[in-house]
Amino acid sequence: MDHVGYARTSHGQVPKEGISWSGVQQKNAYAKLVQQHHSGRFKFFLNYIAQKLQQEESAHGDAGLDRDLEIAGGCQELLERNGSSSRDNLATKQASCENSGVSQYGRVREHGDSCRKSDALAEKQKGIKATIASHDSDLEPENSGKVVANNFEKKQMYPSLNKESSIQMCDSGNRDTHKQKAQSQTSTKGSQSEELLEGGNKRGFHRTRNQSESACAPPSLNRKRQLSESQGETMHNSEFLSPVQSGTQRGTNRSILNNKKSGKGKKKSVFEAYMTKEEVSAGLKRGELIQGPLRINPKKFHEAYLPSPDGVRDLFIDGVVPRNRALNGDVVVVKLLPQEQWKVLKNDVCEDDDTPGHSTGNKQHALSPHLMKSSAKNPDLIIEAKVDSSAEDGHESALIGCLQKEIKDQDKLGAIEEKTSKQGDPKTFSDDCFQKTAKVVYILEKKHSRAATGFIKPLSDKSSDLARKRALFSPVDHRLPRIYVPLGDCPHDFAIHPETYANTLFICSITAWRDDSNFAEGKLMKSLGQAGEIEPETEGILVEYGVDFSDFPDKVLQCLPQDLPWTIPQEEFQKRKDLRNECIFTIDPATARDLDDALSCKPLPDGNFEVGVHIADVSYFVAEGSALDIMASERATSVYLVQKVIPMLPRLLCEELCSLNPMTDRLTFSVIWKITPQGEILDEWFGRSVICSCVKLSYDHAQNMINHPDKKIEQHELPPVSPQHTINEIHQAVLNLHLIAQNLRKQRFDDGALRLDQLKLTFTLDKESGLPQGCYIYQYRDSNKLVEEFMLLANMAVAHHIYRRFPEEALLRRHPPPQTKMLNDLIEFCDQMGLQLDFSSSGTLHKSLNDQFETDEYSAARKEVLTNMCSRPMQMAVYFCTGALKDETLFHHYALNVPLYTHFTSPIRRFADVIVHRLLAASLGCGPPLKMPKEVIQKQADHCNDRKTASKRVQELSAELFFSVFVKECGPLESEAMVMGVLNEAFDVIVLRFGVQKRIYCNSLPLVNSHFQQVGKRPELTLLWEPEKKGEEPVRQVISIFTLVEVVLKSDNVPLKYTAVLKSPEAQ
Repeated sequence: MDHVGYARTSHGQVPKEGISWSGVQQKNAYAKLVQQHHSGRFKFFLNYIAQKLQQEESAHGDAGLDRDLEIAGGCQELLERNGSSSRDNLATKQASCENSGVSQYGRVREHGDSCRKSDALAEKQKGIKATIASHDSDLEPENSGKVVANNFEKKQMYPSLNKESSIQMCDSGNRDTHKQKAQSQTSTKGSQSEELLEGGNKRGFHRTRNQSESACAPPSLNRKRQLSESQGETMHNSEFLSPVQSGTQRGTNRSILNNKKSGKGKKKSVFEAYMTKEEVSAGLKRGELIQGPLRINPKKFHEAYLPSPDGVRDLFIDGVVPRNRALNGDVVVVKLLPQEQWKVLKNDVCEDDDTPGHSTGNKQHALSPHLMKSSAKNPDLIIEAKVDSSAEDGHESALIGCLQKEIKDQDKLGAIEEKTSKQGDPKTFSDDCFQKTAKVVYILEKKHSRAATGFIKPLSDKSSDLARKRALFSPVDHRLPRIYVPLGDCPHDFAIHPETYANTLFICSITAWRDDSNFAEGKLMKSLGQAGEIEPETEGILVEYGVDFSDFPDKVLQCLPQDLPWTIPQEEFQKRKDLRNECIFTIDPATARDLDDALSCKPLPDGNFEVGVHIADVSYFVAEGSALDIMASERATSVYLVQKVIPMLPRLLCEELCSLNPMTDRLTFSVIWKITPQGEILDEWFGRSVICSCVKLSYDHAQNMINHPDKKIEQHELPPVSPQHTINEIHQAVLNLHLIAQNLRKQRFDDGALRLDQLKLTFTLDKESGLPQGCYIYQYRDSNKLVEEFMLLANMAVAHHIYRRFPEEALLRRHPPPQTKMLNDLIEFCDQMGLQLDFSSSGTLHKSLNDQFETDEYSAARKEVLTNMCSRPMQMAVYFCTGALKDETLFHHYALNVPLYTHFTSPIRRFADVIVHRLLAASLGCGPPLKMPKEVIQKQADHCNDRKTASKRVQELSAELFFSVFVKECGPLESEAMVMGVLNEAFDVIVLRFGVQKRIYCNSLPLVNSHFQQVGKRPELTLLWEPEKKGEEPVRQVISIFTLVEVVLKSDNVPLKYTAVLKSPEAQ
């Protein structure tokens, strides 16, 4: 079988234009096509073969056949030397594919039977998207256009290089080793030889390691993001992405995009120019264009998605070029590509009993290769197994198997083509077969911060003009481009001693990204410190996600009361309800400082209760339109890290003037109900008030009271208590609230609410070093539920009130139903697994989820696995202005199953609550009318949504950072784990002791073999472990969903990286 980059001629192998000899992958051409979803490249390849053979066969004869056999023998020898598993043998049978386009090519095949055995390599290399499977290979450095003219002669100078590159396997540790080996082999060959080698490396051909998410373990990805010499190469000659790397539209003539001569004259554009605002506006009105937030797959950065207007299946943007310089989170405008270029997900019309289908991981069918006939009217289709739009979560297999019956003569081929010609018309496929593809034509709003953390490296060609002016910045986040930064921004001795900064984190801001360059331009903002240390890493996270952690400026602080200590003005007592004598208390985490909610519960003579929720009156201190208000609106939310909080408001407000500290008079907004013990609301009151909390309880204190209703709580068991109220009075109030909360909760879930609890990791920190000493899974207990129920009740009550008074300006919170496509896939999966879940509504899902498992030792773990699966189709709840949505049914909150909901109870940490307070005050006549029109309210709502999403992600990354440090400091850590996803060469587990999720790869285990199969429709992976003693039989282990295993968490040599190692059954 030929290398993919070559066309066979009578002289042997001649490289195609623009491809160097070094490191070309040996691979079955059609298998590579299917796995990479780039059929246009395959058709171009076949046409090239046909033309070459027609032009040269008569002149040169068949002298190249002996050469082919020699190469085939070499391939077989390599396979025998490296060994081949049963999977390799299976691949040998399955990956032997011919195409109907070139009869000449079939004739050459008769002489290459032994060479076809080398196709077992294709099984090892399945799923490689050769040019964009890794960040390093996505952006082709600008010197890659240097292709030496006499490649054939150069190839003969480096025979060992081609041999080595053809036998690289999935081993994640081989990448750097092969680069060094290839470079050492050419170090003495002169500058021209080095140039050739670098060109091969830069095009991504030297690395043939399988990088599929599901097929092999990723390399121990160095946080240093060290560039290979080829990637740091001087780039003054060319700045073009290879069409293979960039997601070039199928059917494009690649010769147009070839960059051999790009060093002469004006540079060609890598990206399309953006449409004008007028064109975009007109296109959106006509429905020709679609806008939405861009979501880039963090594990496969070349894949991006946009929500589809029909809400069924996301639009797919395949490649860096179609993404057109947009970054993750940006609001973009896209244009749909022609249907012929849509991704084919499933073959519903082309099944042929004579052409069996094979799938690894998903039991789907690939399109017959006979449908791939070249046609001027029908550009190429993207072939892919059916996966849902959550593929960016990395839980679906990216591999596709292709079993094809051999076509031994042209007559039979013609018959099959005639049989399938009508079936193969893409226009006859059902809509379920496709995922629409699109390209970005405009960036409507740059939501991404354009800031990145990463590392700097000098360009390799230090003698070039560019290297004397620029350094290359490599972001840690693979979704961001590499960035040119001025050498003057780097440390003064960087050019002399770059190795000194190899492990130093920097912050870089992207300032521009031209349409004729693969690389962005930027400016180094600051050096953070050593990678792997908590504070530099934390600052990098905050900057990258646009969290403002700077000190509040003087103009903001001037908005605060200047006469301290501050006391409540006397006139406020005249305007407010005085509740200072009531038994009111707070229940919060023990370490909380911003206490923004308090509770009260007073028994009434008729057996009912007067229950109050009292919220800090932040809007009293934050005047609308003030500098303080503007800055709070920009921050939009407080950000809670493991070790600290980045506050939305100055600490004077957060921790003192607004915080409901015990035994201190505070201004509040109160909602008070008359309520029965069963939770029936008889009356409600809204208004501004003054309270004095009698005690600051933690969740532990309240839980202790709930657990021991008859116990006499002693003074030393509680924080200081106001002498106005007894401990017994407080204890009884907590018990009454707990009773009512239980009934409210029961009624809420009976009415169809849904709760999907997921594990949350909490840390204990060393007071001096700040390093994690321990960690545990946070327990959600009755005391948490008590507070939650009354906060929900207050939020719903306020939502109804402000919507009645301001039907066009109310700021509410809605939760859309699950994504239809993902939900349908989940329903199908549960049916296959024999799980009886009812997805007809949020309420039925909650009930069936809780009733699914028996109460054994591991039922909670199985429920956690299932809860995680059910969370994937769920959409985020969002703030919105009621005047922006005309359909009131869209106001609905899916999880709570209520028509109206808002946020009112946390104004210290959420700006949306501040706006709601202002609306409530205006509706009651105790505050000025809101100055914001509905358009501005909606814009602020969108901003709050963005900042809340960023805050959530920052909190997750902070927890991941601390856990990585904890594993390094305290590991290795052993734990039971439960399998939550099975792929063909890997499986995902949830580590029960810590609640973290990890992927375990088969090729990282000491296995004799592994085998994936579907038992019925249940995915199952069989592992055959190497025996501990020679002569013993391999130990067999079957991995499927809910399988209980034991793992060891070990820190990698790379900063902040750790792996989960599966213990063998014998060790368990």
